[in-house]
Amino acid sequence: MASIFSILASNYVSVGAVNHSRTPYVAVDPKVYEGTWSGKYSNNEAFKFSISNVNGFRAKVKYQSGSTVKYQDVLIKDNSFKIDSSKFTVTKVGTAQIKTIATDPVTGGTFLNTAFAKQGT
Repeated sequence: MASIFSILASNYVSVGAVNHSRTPYVAVDPKVYEGTWSGKYSNNEAFKFSISNVNGFRAKVKYQSGSTVKYQDVLIKDNSFKIDSSKFTVTKVGTAQIKTIATDPVTGGTFLNTAFAKQGT
């Protein structure tokens, strides 16, 4: 029973250490986000985000990479949103940083794949 409490205590401490954004959701300029964004990961795998229906801080997103296709309604906050295991952050108009958690097919381990996407390509 003691091990259960130690697991709960350690998770409570680690979750408490997460720094959540305290900024409110605010309306964004649809022109900054809407359209097709594409790029390539370091392993040369191409990806594409199609962003539409930006209204206030909400948007509809389609993510494609290899055989993976995901559709999701997202909330935009602090110039970014998450879809599945990817985070999309606008760094400047027309450029976004993409961070995706990927699985190595050989080892089965996970790693963070970072890339940049350009709007309208």
